[in-house]
Amino acid sequence: MGSRGGRGLYVGRRTAALLAALLLALLAALLALAALYGRCRQEALPSPPPPPSPSVPRPAAPLEHAPASDSVRRLPRHLLPLHYDLELWPRVRPGQAGPFSFSGQVNITVRCRQDTETAVLHSSGLRSRGPAVVLGPLPEPGNAVEVAGLRQEAADEVAVLELRGRLRAGSRYVLQLSFQGQLEEDPEGLFLTRYTDQGRSSMLIASQMEPTYARTVYPCFDEPAMKATFNIRIVHDPSYVALSNMPAIDVSEMKDENGSLWTVTTFNTSLRMSTYLTAFVICDFDYVTRTEQGNEIRIWARKEAVKNGYVDYALNITGPIFSFLEDLLNISYPLPKTDLVALPDFGAGAMENWGLMTFQESSLMHLPSDKFTSKKAVIAIIVSHELGHQACGYFSTIMCVRHFFFLLKWFGNLVTMNWWNDLWLKEGLASYFEYLGATFVEPKLSLDKIFYDHVVQPVLREDNEIGVRSLSESEDKIKGSFSLMSLFDSITYNKGASITWMLSGFLTEKLFIRALTSYLKEFSFSNANQDDLWTRIQMVVDAQDEVQLPASVKQIMDSWTCQNGFPVLTLNLTTGTICQEQFLNKKNENSTYSYNNTWIIPISWMRNGSSQPLMWLDKSTKVFPEMRVSESEYDWILLNVNLSGYYRVNYDQLNLKRLAHLLENDPKAIPAVSRFQLIDDLFALTQFGYIQIETALELTKYLTREDELFIWNVVLLNLVPENLESTLKNYEVYPLLKKYLLKRMLPIYHYYAGFIRQNVDALEEDYFAQVYLEKFFATACWLGLQDCLNLSSELYAKWMDDPEYKIPFLIRRTVCCYGVAVGSDKEWNFAWEMYNHSNSTKEDKDILLFAMSCAKESWLLYRYLQYGLSDTVFSSNCTSVIILHVLTKDIGHRIAWEFVTENWPRLSKRYGKELLHDVLKVMGRFINTDVQIQELQVFYNVTLEEDESTATTLLLEFTKFENMERRELLIKIANWLQKNVDD
Repeated sequence: MGSRGGRGLYVGRRTAALLAALLLALLAALLALAALYGRCRQEALPSPPPPPSPSVPRPAAPLEHAPASDSVRRLPRHLLPLHYDLELWPRVRPGQAGPFSFSGQVNITVRCRQDTETAVLHSSGLRSRGPAVVLGPLPEPGNAVEVAGLRQEAADEVAVLELRGRLRAGSRYVLQLSFQGQLEEDPEGLFLTRYTDQGRSSMLIASQMEPTYARTVYPCFDEPAMKATFNIRIVHDPSYVALSNMPAIDVSEMKDENGSLWTVTTFNTSLRMSTYLTAFVICDFDYVTRTEQGNEIRIWARKEAVKNGYVDYALNITGPIFSFLEDLLNISYPLPKTDLVALPDFGAGAMENWGLMTFQESSLMHLPSDKFTSKKAVIAIIVSHELGHQACGYFSTIMCVRHFFFLLKWFGNLVTMNWWNDLWLKEGLASYFEYLGATFVEPKLSLDKIFYDHVVQPVLREDNEIGVRSLSESEDKIKGSFSLMSLFDSITYNKGASITWMLSGFLTEKLFIRALTSYLKEFSFSNANQDDLWTRIQMVVDAQDEVQLPASVKQIMDSWTCQNGFPVLTLNLTTGTICQEQFLNKKNENSTYSYNNTWIIPISWMRNGSSQPLMWLDKSTKVFPEMRVSESEYDWILLNVNLSGYYRVNYDQLNLKRLAHLLENDPKAIPAVSRFQLIDDLFALTQFGYIQIETALELTKYLTREDELFIWNVVLLNLVPENLESTLKNYEVYPLLKKYLLKRMLPIYHYYAGFIRQNVDALEEDYFAQVYLEKFFATACWLGLQDCLNLSSELYAKWMDDPEYKIPFLIRRTVCCYGVAVGSDKEWNFAWEMYNHSNSTKEDKDILLFAMSCAKESWLLYRYLQYGLSDTVFSSNCTSVIILHVLTKDIGHRIAWEFVTENWPRLSKRYGKELLHDVLKVMGRFINTDVQIQELQVFYNVTLEEDESTATTLLLEFTKFENMERRELLIKIANWLQKNVDD
């Protein structure tokens, strides 16, 4: 769920005085500016009491509401749940228009740990359907404790049962509550989704309980450590099938008060699990099935998708990934079945509910005719992540592989984190294992390259700001639903996976897996925190002699999980000295905060191409005599080989010069991942003020001999970021950059252009070609490479001659854009015709919306914008997309701005101020003078309220100074290119 950090040329603050003034003013206007932001676009249990019987609905009475409090509290530990008997009855019939509701009853068997006169449990947005009852103490029949009242404390999302008697410590009781709630279409709690299948409109009901939405579906003890078993019964329309965590053991019929027939599906008793893992799906889906080592696996999807084989690939890899995890961790999956459901609309993306995993359908579906591995890789990664949670969930949820490797979901299902502050144990571990699982079922994928490119590098770009949280927080800091949701970010997923990668590396995979297996077995069906994991790892380390650590596992790993950010190592080869400091923006002159964070850092390294023994840096500065080099230019050092550690490296000029020389003569002497890392580190060090841009550029001279697309991608993202393409063309840097880059791009360009022209299917297993060739070709065309422009025209013309012709999807967006750009109104009109073609898919339309903005004739762009105003041609959200596409083009930003100002009364009715915010972000790239600011401000003064206009003015001023600083940087690049363009 994590998001990628921004990339490209970084520009720091202009001056401390200016920034201080701007920030003070911005703080005052922050709320006003927020209004501008937005955009339209997934133990032995006692014998339980009789299960609740389907009941006739009665008028719902609201719970008594207490005044809202200021904080969200944890539940008291007076009562611990042992077992739930839960009935849910969504009142949904096919074809009904709504609104919809659901009702239910829950009997919760609890153990009283401390005498109490109240029972407190979670409940949010639910209404009572009758008096609450407390039975007990068990096992005496007929005993009850009178309930004086039931009140809802809305701010704390709890229901409080006030009792006239006392619950006694050591005794067991049953809390009986009947409830009713609204069934909404937001994908939280229990929700309804509308979709189309085989040309027919349909509905389904599904659930998403993580992190704290179970309380919106049924009253419960909604904390991860409060595990219990569940008996679940679902009442539903007979045309639907009901699914839950466990297999169905009975299907019967009943009639409601009106005599209407309903189906009742009863499920087997679950294993002990947390409430956030309970799951329900009620649908009219088909499924495909197979059995793997006694575990029935079913994948459910729209009937049309199942019929066309779209979920066959997911089915074929799910079993092998399960087996891989079981064999790896030596722990068997505890459930008799696993259902994977492809939901047409699911905001969470995927969820590892034990025995009933839910996915956004695009994460599970693959066209059988699609030979390329990139889509398969995505499915394999997602499925592996969630399965990892299953095994883990099952065995401590410790270490499966994201989707399949939900193992990390503390690992999730089998072993669950005590509280959400250790969410990374579930998601970070799963994110690590998901890549192991994916490469297991797709062995041609390069694990280290993909992991660094997709996981480590993005989070390094984010985990460097003041205020970014640490991986593991104290429980006190995690309060409230907003705080919980904010934990589902790239720090939890990607940093958690990166730290796990490093841990496995210095322990060795053998010891790491041995420790995880021990951990999962020790804490199965229970809860744990990160110290429990460190303890199990320490026990494994102490039992052997091969791996020696400089400190305890807890000391080492706490330095990475309990501190925010990460270190940068500075190496002096003359003395062999390595210093560490937190990687922060040195350009931020306003920062007065002093950081003294120190990490215990494993350093993998090589010298002159030979791997060296692992070293440790356990203090701020340390001398390593082994790392002193001779005067020979062939004597070089490389640290953090293949990105084994979560840090950046800043080499001295001596070593950088030798590495640059090595790359120009023998780039393969440095592993591909280390080449990627070296370039990425240097540009990041430039952006944050550690080194000058010229230093980073020196290491790009060798690129003529670079044949790895994922390395080229990081180079282009830094030198030609998409949000600066139009800006770069306005400076003297463009012709120099064009000559310098094209000279180096030609060898790899011609290699791939040959496949595009002659045999594109030969690239079906080239993962990075499928992911990054589009950006590479787009840059070549943007730089004016004639063969790229000719190729685009050639392929676009073939499509015009034969609309059934398929432009190679690897570069389809680029071909369509430059086919229109180098053509005339004929090419543009064809794109318009195909956009309106009934067979065009959403992906086709998105590409064509972009391509039509690539026209080089002003009148075509203006006509396109006018078309965008038509309600009969475009949906309302497409109009804003068209405006923003045109706004980013070389000749389009003035045309689009004039169009917005001229048509604002009409546009404002459709979009309000949200569109203005998006336009401002793009127009800001072109602001360099006070006159330009004044031009924009005149319009914003008329259209915005005073406080909003003030905030906009400050942002425009700030953007102008950033652009001036960017210009200074581009001048440095131009000067360097002028001297080196012919090298």
